[in-house]
Amino acid sequence: MNQQGRRAALGITLGIIVAIVLADMAFDDGSEEMQSRTPIEVASLGPQIGERVPAFSLPDQNGQVRTLESILGPNGALLLFHRSADW
Repeated sequence: MNQQGRRAALGITLGIIVAIVLADMAFDDGSEEMQSRTPIEVASLGPQIGERVPAFSLPDQNGQVRTLESILGPNGALLLFHRSADW
């Protein structure tokens, strides 16, 4: 095989190796990385389902002040706390 043929073969071989590496990265499920992460204790993040929350008064999206008592219905209330980008 001449020099040009060797270069072509080397280029093809390197291309195949790169394709295999990229394919492996694309299908990596991250299981090794997930095993090294510290688990999150959900119970430490705030009020849990069914737990009573303290009394509060906070403005809603329209600026009207809401209290716990003002939002409670006959079946209770669902509180959703959404983290904002401007907090």
